[in-house]
Amino acid sequence: MAHDIVVPPALQAGLPAASLGEPGTGPSAEAQARPLSEPQASLLADGFGRIVNYLRVSVTDRCNLRCLYCRPVKDFQAISHFDLLAYEEYLRVIKLATPLGLTKLRLTGGEPLARRGFHRFLEEVMRAAPHMDVRLTTNGTLLAGQAKLLASLGLKAVNISLDSLQPKNFHRITGVDLFDKARQAIDDCLEAGLRVKVNAVALKGMNDHELPAFLELARNTPLDMRFIEFMPIGGDTAWDEDLYWPASDILNEARKIADLTPAPLGQGGHGPARMWNIEGGRGRLGVISGLSGHYCQSCNRLRLTCDGRIRPCLYSDTEYRLRSLLRQPKIGDERILEVLKRALARKPMGHELLAARGKRGVCAKPMTAIGG
Repeated sequence: MAHDIVVPPALQAGLPAASLGEPGTGPSAEAQARPLSEPQASLLADGFGRIVNYLRVSVTDRCNLRCLYCRPVKDFQAISHFDLLAYEEYLRVIKLATPLGLTKLRLTGGEPLARRGFHRFLEEVMRAAPHMDVRLTTNGTLLAGQAKLLASLGLKAVNISLDSLQPKNFHRITGVDLFDKARQAIDDCLEAGLRVKVNAVALKGMNDHELPAFLELARNTPLDMRFIEFMPIGGDTAWDEDLYWPASDILNEARKIADLTPAPLGQGGHGPARMWNIEGGRGRLGVISGLSGHYCQSCNRLRLTCDGRIRPCLYSDTEYRLRSLLRQPKIGDERILEVLKRALARKPMGHELLAARGKRGVCAKPMTAIGG
């Protein structure tokens, strides 16, 4: 479990978490003394000129599922309550980043609904960022009876993880027997007027035989059915070549079952997904090819982990600590903004990390601790 190292505040801002406490890595005395510029109402851009307007916020690393691609470690230790960001600390970061051009916000976990007080937090988020595209990513198993409440708070869309449409197979992949609750969550959200995206991690030999059933779900239901390539995330990743089901194979098989046409880009685009309309269908099919066809050139996101670190790239364990700064009364907003900007300036091209990984996981931190 990570713990903060006690470092003078002037040396903390903008350093990667792994560098804190190491000699010679902090800003110079001249740089420390230089006054910070006032925040500008302009778009955030990284060192490659990519515009970043999307923040993924993980509110917990706790989850009631044990999905093999997310938390395969048997002795997984959840982050202590003290080390989790408080909701007020999340709100501070969101309020600071919004005037800089933040337009998309995703609330993730772990399982967000597993954290006490989440609905009150969502209400505060919607109040703080009324014009932002806010969405929730959930496994749906704790959502029973809450869809209308979420909609009443102003939420417009949810992403629901569902890796199988067969109860026994769902249990095999997720480690729990909660298929009925997850499946019901989809119908409840649609009934409440929420837009629904269903995400399934593509697992060869585990759920590839269910492609016809998934397509039928998208044909009969007004939702986006998206397959996400299994990515080698985490030092103890269960990723295996035999489990890897690439997007190209998914599309080739899907075209044998249904007539697909590329979906036009709507406002905001498709994000990392490539989407297809299904002839005669109410929903759409999508693939996210994070391994076989990276989208690093258009990556527009930062991640705020539940232990208060800015993570510029999913594939890199380089993170920038905010929690200790947020908890020091003498640290002003300008310093928090400077950390965000420095993290952006050093945002890498993730596909280069993937290419260099060999057969290892591309990073040490498991997905449940990063934020889905």
